[in-house]
This record gives sequence, structure tokens and C-alpha cells, in this order.
Amino acid sequence: MRLIVSVCILAVAPVSFASAADFSHEIVPILRQRCAECHMGDKRKGGFSMNDRAALLKGSENGPAIDPKTPEKSLLLEVISSDDPDVRMPPKGDRLTVAEVARLREWVTGGLPWEEGFAFKAPAYEPPLKPRQVSLPPAIDGHEQPVDRIVDAYLAQHQVAHPPLAGDGTFLRRASLDLIGLLPTPEEVSAFLSDTRPDKRERLVEDLLSRDTDYTEHWLTFWNDLLRNDYGGTGFITGGRKQISGWLYDALIRNKSFDQFARELLAPVNDQSQGFIDGIKWRGEVSAGQTVEIQFAQSVGQSFLGINLKCASCHDSFIDRWKLDEAYGLAAIYAGAPLQVHRCDKPVGREAVASWLFPELGQVNPAAPRTERLQQLAALMTQPENGRFTRTIVNRLWHRLMGHGIVHPLDAMQTEPWSADLLDYLADDFQKNGYNLKHTLARIATSRIYQSRAEVVAANQTPYVFQGPRQRRLSAEQFVDAIWQITGTAPAKMDAPVLRGKPDPEAIAAARNRLSRTWIWGASAREGKAPPAGESILLRTTWKLDAAVATGAAILSCDNEFVLFINGRKITESKQWKPLSTVTLADALKAGDNQIVVVATNGGSTPNPAGLFFQAEAKLTDGKVASLVSRAADWEFSPTVPAGKEGRLGTLPTDWAPAIEVQSAGSWSAMLEEQGPAMLARGLTGNARMVRASLMKSDFLMRALGRPNRDQIVSMRPEELTTLEAIDLSNGETLANALAKGAEKISQRSWNHNAELVDWIYAAALTRSPTGPEQAAALELLGQGPPAPPVIADVLWAVLMQPEFLYVQ
Repeated sequence: MRLIVSVCILAVAPVSFASAADFSHEIVPILRQRCAECHMGDKRKGGFSMNDRAALLKGSENGPAIDPKTPEKSLLLEVISSDDPDVRMPPKGDRLTVAEVARLREWVTGGLPWEEGFAFKAPAYEPPLKPRQVSLPPAIDGHEQPVDRIVDAYLAQHQVAHPPLAGDGTFLRRASLDLIGLLPTPEEVSAFLSDTRPDKRERLVEDLLSRDTDYTEHWLTFWNDLLRNDYGGTGFITGGRKQISGWLYDALIRNKSFDQFARELLAPVNDQSQGFIDGIKWRGEVSAGQTVEIQFAQSVGQSFLGINLKCASCHDSFIDRWKLDEAYGLAAIYAGAPLQVHRCDKPVGREAVASWLFPELGQVNPAAPRTERLQQLAALMTQPENGRFTRTIVNRLWHRLMGHGIVHPLDAMQTEPWSADLLDYLADDFQKNGYNLKHTLARIATSRIYQSRAEVVAANQTPYVFQGPRQRRLSAEQFVDAIWQITGTAPAKMDAPVLRGKPDPEAIAAARNRLSRTWIWGASAREGKAPPAGESILLRTTWKLDAAVATGAAILSCDNEFVLFINGRKITESKQWKPLSTVTLADALKAGDNQIVVVATNGGSTPNPAGLFFQAEAKLTDGKVASLVSRAADWEFSPTVPAGKEGRLGTLPTDWAPAIEVQSAGSWSAMLEEQGPAMLARGLTGNARMVRASLMKSDFLMRALGRPNRDQIVSMRPEELTTLEAIDLSNGETLANALAKGAEKISQRSWNHNAELVDWIYAAALTRSPTGPEQAAALELLGQGPPAPPVIADVLWAVLMQPEFLYVQ
């Protein structure tokens, strides 16, 4: 059965093979230099145009230039390789070099990859920059929702019939996967299908978006990709990269307005969001395009403006209007020292001048300090007149829910949208509603067009005409979450260093009563003296735990900075005393004695108040809760700080003395009262739900299903199913083990009869009941009497490998 299903998978979804040839940097320059004179722009010598991919595939009056079935025999490769002067191309000038022929051969045989939307003759279209208010067209057939009014007018103009509405079960599954990344439970399916209220779909969207934790832990994947944030991989071991996981989780669960969200990333007010602009400090020698300054320009351009500056970071772009000096100007806003402009890794003899890409909106002051330049950039990016900022994010949200951008691809916002009115309306509506991401998601999801039956089309349909929502593959995280939901095999611990959930008022009130409010320091604070500026001390204690830790977290602050070590390992650090820092502890603690050491440093230029606040709570596997606070009686200090290596504490001194309790400054107390109770409550209650794939480091299965390494920003994951993915779905050990464990659990549940089990599997996986033939086939496989776990695993596998499960329909 598994072999049959895997063959079906390969038949349903195209298999992709990546070419090693770099289209933008290697292929375009060759074609532009060698072929433009006769075959680009308006020139079609011999009836052959290479202006875009479709024209190239169309061929010439002599027939196709590319043979799709046997690309290595393509006419294009034959003529560029020929020694016959009457046949070879180009007919004039030098022949292509051996290396150039090799790269073109690799490109053609690798599937002719082409930057979507690119043409050698630049389009005349230049997108507007400032926002535009749209006059809504009249409603058709009573469709009053603004998105529908614009879409209905577009469909009528293009003589496309409006797709029929999707069924309730299909819509429930689609909305649940799109908005919170989870399958609806069989109970939720039954309740929704039996609901007769006319507005139940709008109510469902509202309910899903109100599930703050589920929403956050689904959209965390989207933002981790777009902000290249992860929990392991390149740069983390060497300290050349910082996570923004805690900040990002908190921003999503609070539904922080997107303009504030962007400002805190571009001009961080504390260390928690610093990692985005700092990028990755690569080890060893790097090219000019890999420096942290250029990474900053590329990240800002791509994430917030939909501009791919990678080409312009090396030379004036071949594929759009952006210039080398513009990329370096953006990079210089971040630079802490004069930045030399390099073209193709060679210095050109001038320094970059800090500048913003759209000077018509204003400009940064290149003479201002770095911190001020970043603040100026953040203000320019989020000012109301920057329509590029709002258009870019609503375009990404539309793509995520509908399967194709209004501008496509998403990082080519210079491309003409298929509906400028729809793009501008959503951007204007987003801004008017406080840059509220959930508002725009609801605006799209409550439209009739989103609720329509999905369109199944080829991914590279040219020219693109919008016909409705597209069928989309489950993301790696959605697939894994669905498996864990159905089988109950989610891991017990997560990798993301975040405090999960949004505690209820009762939990916060209880945590407020537990808050310790005590601060400690060393001998310099004795008798009310102010510790000297720049003083560094060690503070330590031993925390004895009677059992292993199921979940735990600490909240801490140090005026002015700290580094926390647990059992000799660096856990976290902060160079600012506010906001309150949080850290998960489950993986850092063990049963028995745990050594807690803090390197605490005072700031300022003259003596000033200094103190450490620390409070940790851990729920143990025996059900008990253990706590540790910064009481002077339990801690000791040393004025001697060892010189340890990166991430290591070094040999501890021997000159320890009891710590000193210090009076809390008013600002310290205000911060604790405002932030402490909610953080403390989340530390204990946040893990009482299924761990999500978005909170885990990538494993083989997730990588095989398309989860990126996040060394680069990823706006769009591939839609095609690769050979590797199909093989891993058929035979992968990770999936097989989850199904085996899940089948064991399912077999232990009380089923009245095997038909009830089959009904449950179909409701849980596909949000519907099985058809007669499906139920008969499953019952035949399950046999008479209680089925054995391996047989249940086979039925599960057969259902989960159906395209209906693998796609958002």
C-alpha cells in the first residue's frame, strides 16, 4: 500500500531539480553580453526572442530552442557549442568560452530556472510609493465586503467566472491551518458542521484569531523565515549570531502593531530584538557581500520593502533598477565605521554615504551617530507616506492565505500587481486600522473569494490571471504539527527559548503574590553606599532540585548588565537593565545540585545604584514546584571575575562572602510590578499544551519537507514536492516512528467498533467522513476485532499520504 500511495504523490505534485547555475549572477550576464544584440528587447532575429522565459521556450522560425524532454540535445546548446561558422552563435565576435558554455549547459539541463517576473527589456512600470485610497466598485450579487467588490470587478473584467463557495468542512480546515496552523479536532468539526448560523464562518475567523497562543506559534514560522531567526545552526555556537525568539514571540502574542514591530527591529531599544540587524558574523574571510553591514541592507530591503538587494550589493543590478551605491548607502546606516564600497569584491576607492532608498520621503543624516541613523531609518520606514512598507506586508499576507501574491514574486515589489486596486486598498485599510496584522488576516479570510473553492493550476501559469484561492502544500511545520495532533506524539520539551502562552488574570494575580522584589549586590553596596561605575562582581548560589524539571523559567534584571551561567554553561546575557529578561530553564537544570552564577556589572561614569534581581520557578516531574529568589541569605558574592572563554565561565575564585540586600530603586520596582507577574505566570503555565514544530529545531523530516536553514531570509518556500520529500514520506524513520507510537496510543482508546475508529481518523485528518469505498477498504485492512497497532499505523499512513491531507484545499 505504501508504495502505491508514494507513486500517487509523485504523480500529483511536480518534482523539482535545482540547478547549480546562478541565474541572476551567472546566466543573465552571459546572455546579456552575448545574445542581446539580436534576441532581446524588441529584437527577434530569426523570429527568436530571449527576452523572457516564455519567449525562449517558444523558440524561433527554425523550431524550439529548448527540448524539454531531452534538454541536453537542445538546439540552443548545439549552436553555442558548434565549430561550424555558419551555425555557431553568436555569429559575430568571439565564441563563448568553455566556462560560459558549461554554465549555460548546466542551466538548460537543470530545468531553465528563471527569476520569476524578470525580462531583459525592463518594463515601463514603476510602482507608486505613497499610499492611495481606492474607490470601491459597485457590489455584484450582493457581495458587499470590500475585498470581494474589488475582486468581483476584476473577475468580470477578465471574463472569469466566480468560483463556487467551498464546503463547510473544507473551509473549516483551510481557515484553521491558515490562521493557527492546526487541524480542527473531530469535536470542532462536528460543532461547525452542525452550526446553522448564517455568520458562522465570520465567527470562526474571529475565534481562531483570538486563540493568541495558537496564532503566535503558527505565525512564528512565517516570521522566523522572514527575519532568519532560528534556535540553532550557523553562528549560534560561535556567538556570531543572536536569537530574537523571546522578543518575537512576545510581539506576536501581544499582536504588536506592525509599525512598532518594525521600529523595534530596525532601531532596537534593547538586546532582545538586536539579532535581526546584527545578522551573522561569518567565521574566517568573507566576501564584501557577506559583511554584517551588507547583510543589514539586504535584510531590511527584503523583509520590509520587498526588494532583493543581493545583486545590487555586488554591482548595479541586472534584474531591476537598484544600484550598488544605493545598497551600500543603506548598509552605511548600520555601519559603525567608514564603509568602503566594493564592486564584485574589489574596492572602488570611495566610502559609502549613509542614505535611505526613497529620498522623496526624507533622508537620514549621514553625520549622525549610528544609533540616531537607525532611529531615523525606522521613522522613515514606518512613516504614513511610505506605501511601499504597507503594500509589502499585506502582499505577503495575501500570498500566505491565497497561494499567489498580488505582486509576485513577493520580493519583486517593482513588478506590476495583477490588481493595483486590491493591493492599495489592503495597504490603506491596514494602515487605517493601526497596522494590525490580525485585522488584515480577518479582512481577507472573511471575504467570499477566500471562502471559495480552491483553484488547481500549474505553478508557472503565464500570464497570471487571478481565478481564486490556490491549493497549497502544508508547510513542514503544519505537516509535523498535524501528525503530532493525530498521534499524540509531540515532544515533551521545546527548543525555542520563549515563555509560552498568554496567562489569564487569575494566574497573573497569583504570580504577583509570589513576586519576591528583592535585589542583591556585593560589599560596595554595604551601608547604603553607591557601587562604583564599571564594577563587575560574581553572584552565586546552589539550587537543589529533588527531581528532574518538566518546565521552568527565570526572570531577572541587573542594573546595568549581566551574564547568567548555569552549571558552568552560559544561558543568557543582557547589557541593559530593562526590560525584565526572561529565560527558559528546563534544559539547563537537573535533579540534584545546580550551580547558578551571575557576572554582574554596574554601568555609568560615577558611583550609582546597582543590583541583581533573580527569580526562578520550576515544575518538577514529581509534580512539585521549586523556586529560587535573590535573597541575600541564599547568595554569596566575589569581587574577582575570572577571564573565561566565549560561553564559558572559567575557574571560580575562592574569595566568597555573603551577598548584600540593596534597596530597590523606584524605577526597578516599577518595572517589576509592570512586567514581573505576567512573565512569572507564563514560566509555569506556558507548557501545558502540545509543543509545536515552530518551537523545535529543524530535523531531517522538516528539512526534507522544505524548512530552510534560515542562513538567508526566505519569503516563499517551494510549492513543488521533491523526490527527497516523496521518498522520506514513503520510508522516513521519523514519520514511521511517530505513526507507530501514535497507533499504540490510539489502540488503547475505547472504540465501540472499528467503523468508529475509521470515522475518527478521517475527521481528524481530512475534516470529513470517509466515503463508502474508503470505509470499506479501511475496515478490511483493520480486520475483525480490536486491530493491532501496526495495522492502525498502516491505515493512518494511507490516509495521511493522500494529496487531500498534504494540501490546504
